[in-house]
Amino acid sequence: MNAEALVEVVLPGKVEPEGLEIRHGAVPVAGPGQVVIRMEATGVSFAEQQMRRGRYYDQPAFPFVPGYDLVGTVAATDEGVEPGLAGTRVAALVKVGGWASHVLVDAADVVPVPDGVGAAEAETLVVNGITAWQMLHRKARVRAGQTVLVHGANGGVGSVLVQLAQAAGAKVIGTASARHHDALRAQGVIPVDYRTEDIPARVRELAPGGVDAVFDHVGGRSAIDSWHLLAPGGTLVSYGTASTRDDEGSKQLPVLKLLGRIWLWNALPNRRRAYFFNIWAGRALAKNRFRARLSADLTQVLAALQRGDITARIAAQLPLSRVADALRLAESGTVAGKIVLNP
Repeated sequence: MNAEALVEVVLPGKVEPEGLEIRHGAVPVAGPGQVVIRMEATGVSFAEQQMRRGRYYDQPAFPFVPGYDLVGTVAATDEGVEPGLAGTRVAALVKVGGWASHVLVDAADVVPVPDGVGAAEAETLVVNGITAWQMLHRKARVRAGQTVLVHGANGGVGSVLVQLAQAAGAKVIGTASARHHDALRAQGVIPVDYRTEDIPARVRELAPGGVDAVFDHVGGRSAIDSWHLLAPGGTLVSYGTASTRDDEGSKQLPVLKLLGRIWLWNALPNRRRAYFFNIWAGRALAKNRFRARLSADLTQVLAALQRGDITARIAAQLPLSRVADALRLAESGTVAGKIVLNP
């Protein structure tokens, strides 16, 4: 391993994608309970787009290595780690640090990738798959015969949500721009154009009694509309404030406003409920429980991929050295699926 060198991408501050820096160094060494993963695939998610602007609500101080999740092979282990883990392919959710050729991770945070599942395929389903699974099954508890509305049905999380909801037997209405509608229809989704159509009016036509669940990453006005589209007993799961991506000012304010609204809605006697979903919720209070739940849910998602219930949507694969191009492509809004970075 000593012959190998570490290559990582550093976000030095609020910069354009071209301002990201490639840094070389020594491969990290595993300590007790840790593994070194030789990265095979990492990805660009909305979080890194926000971090680049200094707008992700709990990002570390600059400079740091971004990269929310990764898939790779365990290259080295230390004491307290199951010996059989060395040489196996695993996935890990790390929030930062994934955009590197070698990543140091606690062994308790890695999840085995099933045989026959490629690194890039698995990568598309780490943060996006866990998010979609937990929102669908742990928050909204969607059941067969229900109707759900998925905003951004062609996006990273949205495309997984659509497939998991359909696998659970739900009918899906999905918002997307017109160029994605044919693909959505082919999947059995009823598409709504968020650019040209009045979303609430169109959804009411399609589901006069309201929908059983809405998954909303847009925030702001959209979250309010989403709440009003719920049927009695319905659930709104809000998981972002994408509408404020380019705003200046406080990065916490849009989230705090949304949380205040959700608190108020849940306090009212209206037979509906709302959640703000944060994938990291509960980690600080109950780390072992958090890890067990995350491992169980990612295992379910990867099994669904292996079975063919869901397919991995890879928009593009680029080497780590072309991270600026990858970020530009992700931010262009022209691609469907996940942009994967390879070492």
